[in-house]
Amino acid sequence: MSDPIRVLRAHDLVPADPTPGMDRQRAFELAGRLWAGQVETAPGTTSGWHHHDSNESCLYVVRGILRLEFEGYDGHVDAGPGDFVHVPAHTVHRESNPTDEPSLAVIARAGAGIPTVNVDEPPPPHGH
Repeated sequence: MSDPIRVLRAHDLVPADPTPGMDRQRAFELAGRLWAGQVETAPGTTSGWHHHDSNESCLYVVRGILRLEFEGYDGHVDAGPGDFVHVPAHTVHRESNPTDEPSLAVIARAGAGIPTVNVDEPPPPHGH
């Protein structure tokens, strides 16, 4: 019988679903229902465009600034330490770090879709 509570140590995280400019590490992936891990974005880095298929994603920013741009929105939103971010399923977006320190966010995704789908840059919002 397995233990009902598991602790995964920081050194046990494994590299996961890469997107250029982001270092994702997976802690748990549970039967297609939950994906949990973290993402570190280097200073001055902008990730590639991607979405998380049918998964709903929630991020908690531990340190630094997580800047998000997303399809259909002209501009960006910033999240800092202590902020939570919800990224709806199928939302094409990219993340960046406008600061000179690495940013770190904890990720939880619910759903059974592909964890990350890298895509081409979307067209600019209407009116541009």
